[in-house]
Amino acid sequence: MTAPAPALRTGTAAGRGTLLAAILASGMVFLDTTVVNVALPRLGAELRANVADLQWTVNGYLLMLAAFVLLGGALGDRFGRRRIFLLGVAWFALASMLCGLSQGTGWLIGARFLQGAGGALLTPGSLSVLQASFHPDDRGKAIGIWSGLSGVSTALGPLLGGWLIDALSWRWIFFINLPLAVAVVLAALRWVPESRDVNASRARAGRRFDIAGALLGALGLGGITYALIDAPKRGVGSPAVLAPALVGVLAAVVFVLVERRRGDAAMLPTGLFTSRLFSVLNVFTVVVYAALGGFTFFLAVYLQNVVGWSALLTGLATVPMTVLLLVGSARAGALSARIGPRLPLTVGPVIAAAGLLLLRGVGPGASYVTDVLPGVALFGVGLTLVVAPLTASVLAAVADRFAGVASGFNNAASRAGGLLAVAALPLLVGLSGTGYEQKAALTGAFRGAMLWCAGLLLAGAAMAGLLIHRPERRAHGAQPCPSLPASTPEVKGGAPS
Repeated sequence: MTAPAPALRTGTAAGRGTLLAAILASGMVFLDTTVVNVALPRLGAELRANVADLQWTVNGYLLMLAAFVLLGGALGDRFGRRRIFLLGVAWFALASMLCGLSQGTGWLIGARFLQGAGGALLTPGSLSVLQASFHPDDRGKAIGIWSGLSGVSTALGPLLGGWLIDALSWRWIFFINLPLAVAVVLAALRWVPESRDVNASRARAGRRFDIAGALLGALGLGGITYALIDAPKRGVGSPAVLAPALVGVLAAVVFVLVERRRGDAAMLPTGLFTSRLFSVLNVFTVVVYAALGGFTFFLAVYLQNVVGWSALLTGLATVPMTVLLLVGSARAGALSARIGPRLPLTVGPVIAAAGLLLLRGVGPGASYVTDVLPGVALFGVGLTLVVAPLTASVLAAVADRFAGVASGFNNAASRAGGLLAVAALPLLVGLSGTGYEQKAALTGAFRGAMLWCAGLLLAGAAMAGLLIHRPERRAHGAQPCPSLPASTPEVKGGAPS
């Protein structure tokens, strides 16, 4: 038995319907990655949250995405991409409703964990259904449409979220997902064809999925994250902090051992790391996206609680960064293809770091145009030089047959960078308890966090200059992952979401 050849065309009703389902589904995940930062001050005040609660509101979602996105892609290949995609949409919608109904921080954080798990099922499927369903002659066009319109949804997300927060309530940034999910389900049932990887299904017959790898990855990230978030309250040397840190480190070590033992059946084949370039690029990804995640976490809270801006204006603040990425990523990718990735990946983080250093001077009564926009624009220019070359280099650093798992792992690495930054930075800058509501405490923490994030970017630049080179070969026909994410703008095929 062989899988039927993909046959959808972009000009047909079925093609347009499939694109609609994929774009709306991606938009939900991207929206809830970027807009929650804007809502943190409001939901924090209403739910009487402390800094740790705000960190977990962001990190619960990122943790599940980072740990389970590879497993979500494998489930779609095995059991049907549309089936797992629809399961992810329904799961995500239910979790979004629970987020919006939250009556306390524990409820909200638990719902965010569930939402991240749904996103891990949904995220790989939004692109894989296009790859598997469209005729080869239309596949590039379909993915281009998906990438462009998903990018528009990313740019509009903070504005829409800011308006909903100001006009209605922070709860509506979650409730807005419900009608979107209904539209996705109806479109998918009507137009999206089912597909699965027949060869992978035969090869995996009789073998279990790498559930152990996914759980160990989650435990490793979760233990370290918990320790970092709890350290300001209990002290770094407290047994309640050291124990989860030790569990996290041990889980990470066991994860590597388990993946090595499973060989080709592993969620993450360790043979990928025989490519030194692949290894270096993923460390670079963690470092740069840690800076991005820390920057956006602190900026959204600072602009509202210190500068005194509305949620809408705060949402507007980072839109130029996303627009620059959408407009410039293709050009940056072409430049990297011509001269190699080393120069863009070295210069980009330096420019972005300069933007963060400019933003340290923002204070009460700041002007958007003269005080905030220059720093955000510089950061956006720097990130634009990084994203597309990084995506292309990761895919070209491994054999063609590993393109999917390589892009998926890089996706997870970027989310892990944001996760760890949001966990560690408040500890490093001395922000805890309700300090985010106190202008003096938050001002000092924000300026310290910008220094740390700029330092991370400069470390990434040094790494690129010394260790990154032009890949010896390129992964022909491989498509970039749907997002490289972080706790903020998602990256799709070279431009954030």
